[in-house]
Amino acid sequence: MPSPGTDGGTSTPAPPSVPRFSSEITPTIPTPSEPVTAPPGRVGTPAPSQRIRFVPEQVVLPGGASAPVLPATTVNGQLQVPAKAQRVGWWDGGAEAGDPFGSVVLAGHVDTKTEGLGFFARLRRVQVGEVVVLNGSGRTASYRVKSIVSVPKDALATKSGAFTQTGDHRLVLITCTGPYDASRGGYADNLVVTATSLGLAK
Repeated sequence: MPSPGTDGGTSTPAPPSVPRFSSEITPTIPTPSEPVTAPPGRVGTPAPSQRIRFVPEQVVLPGGASAPVLPATTVNGQLQVPAKAQRVGWWDGGAEAGDPFGSVVLAGHVDTKTEGLGFFARLRRVQVGEVVVLNGSGRTASYRVKSIVSVPKDALATKSGAFTQTGDHRLVLITCTGPYDASRGGYADNLVVTATSLGLAK
């Protein structure tokens, strides 16, 4: 249940020096030095020529609940998520869906003072092994939940690895959790759900 006076933690901490994922970086597709003959029965079936990457516009959680995703930037080191409780923010300094590496970071409210429970309150029911889907520009990317951890807010940017833009491609979902701290006007911790890619976006 939402706590009285809760704003859901309007901003989520992000590291001031997080490596930014360049939109100009695209994977290099190797070209074979010799012609490749397709195996019998597969002649005429084209192989993928390039990786599909897209800005997420919708997130679908296990069970089918979905929410619109809007770009979110950082201001003074704080990730500015959408004010509406039923919308989710995509960190525009991170990876896009389908990228070859780095974290696609989505953050949203667990609740707000004016709207009650937020869309990401559902993250508390997500389990390891379940699948989360991102949609955008007519494309789809799927991810399987690998870990669910609670992290103190002051350690989110520096110790959780949520904003890392190196290593295997992954999806990171963030909301507030833990005890409500009235003196700070928000929750003490962040819930971090990490999911690994199930293959190339389609």
